[in-house]
Parts: sequence; C-alpha cells; structure tokens
Amino acid sequence: MARRHKHTAHENLERWLVSYADFITLMFAFFVVMFASSQTDRARAQQVSDSVRRALEEGQIASVIAGILGGTVGEKGKGNAMLKGPGGTKTEPTSREKNQFWADLLPSLQLLTDELKTEIAAGKLSVKMEPRGLVVSLTEAAFFPTGEDTIDPASYPSIEKIAAAIRKLPNPVRLEGHTDSVPIHNARFRSNWELSAARAIAMLNLLTTRFGVDPHRLAIVGYADTMPVDTNETEEGRRRNRRVDIVILNRLGFEVEPLPPEGKQPAAAH
Repeated sequence: MARRHKHTAHENLERWLVSYADFITLMFAFFVVMFASSQTDRARAQQVSDSVRRALEEGQIASVIAGILGGTVGEKGKGNAMLKGPGGTKTEPTSREKNQFWADLLPSLQLLTDELKTEIAAGKLSVKMEPRGLVVSLTEAAFFPTGEDTIDPASYPSIEKIAAAIRKLPNPVRLEGHTDSVPIHNARFRSNWELSAARAIAMLNLLTTRFGVDPHRLAIVGYADTMPVDTNETEEGRRRNRRVDIVILNRLGFEVEPLPPEGKQPAAAH
C-alpha cells in the first residue's frame, strides 16, 4: 500500500504587507498635514487636518485628502491636487464661493442700480460687483473740480443714496482715490498721491458728518495713478481713471483688511 505524504501548510509570507500599507498611509497623512500647515492659508490647513482625522477614522484617506486639496481621484486613487501658497498654484474662487460672497450684497446692487440709473446713464458713476464686494465708482468730472478735493454740492443727492445703502449693511467700506498719470504739483498738492488720498478723505468726511455713516466702518486709500481702469494715453482713458471708488467689502474683501483696535471691531461682512 502506497504511503500518503503529508503536505505541510505554507506560512503566509505576505501578512507584513497589511501592516506596511497601514504605515505608509499614516506617513502620507502626516506629511500632507505638515505640508498644509506650512501654507499661508490657515483655514485650508485646518480643513486638511480635520479631513485627515476623519479619513483615518473612516478608512478613506486617499479620496478625502485628494478632494480637500482640490485634485481628482483616479482609478488608482492618485490625485492631481494643487495647493495655494508658496510653491503651489493659486486658484481663483469657484463660482459657488463667489455666489456665496456676493449673495448678501445683491439686493444693494439692484437697489443702487435702480436709484442711480439717471447718474449711470449720464456716465457720472458706475455700480458693479467684484470679487471683493460692491463697487460704486464716482467719476471726477461729476463729483470733484479738476485738481481739487472739494466735493461738488450738486452731487450730494447721489451720494446720499449710496450712504443710505451703506447704513443698511454691516459691511466695512473702503474709500479709494484714483488719478490719471499726469503729474500734479500746485500750492495744495505736491503729487497725485496726495490728491487721491485727499479725495478719499473728503468722501469719508461727507459720509460721516452729513449722512451719518459710522466712521469705524470706513477706511481710506490713495492709489494715485497705480490702479488705472483704462489707458492713460487718451483723454477719455484718463477721464475714466480719475475717480473715487466706494467699495462695500464682502467677506472675501474683508479678510485682507487689517484688524481694527480692540473695542472698535466692525460688524463682520456677510
């Protein structure tokens, strides 16, 4: 009778792969969090950190991390994410983010567009929405004498409508003075920097003293000729560049503003 040979069971030599895969996953999560923490966008870094924690708990590290960093996950779980900050690609706000930033200012945009339609049609001002907020752009010709910072009293009714819209909102407001590139040097102003800042200050004084806008919500900026909206090579272009912009900041615009002193914190932009 033939003797049967016993076959010894083979030891599973690949069990170490499971532990190794877990180790690599943890290392990946660690370095992603460290990299994100080095970025200037602290909110994004915190978001990444929270997502890593959730993913580790749920076992979905690859897909969640790739999604938070802005990439896509392919069949093999490889992301093509690009980060904002040093060494990364700075991305524009998505349509959804822009809609969220603009939502609370849309009624004011519609109101001012309706109430100032005569001035808009005459080219005295424009009302538009930008990523930073609602911008009312006042032309020099309609609001200031050439080379001066005194606001024409005939423009007060238009400014009163703008002030009424500002008072209804909690958002901070920035008053920006702009000039063309033609140098100015007279008894009052030695440069376009002084003229642009003086016009912004004049608008601040009018809004606060005559129309009751809280001064703690306002800031002034003088840009001189550094932020043109048109060419300075033509008279028409220079005319458009001479302006004062009243910017009602949304949350995105307010995030780049310096913080006011303690006790003077304005209401947060919505």
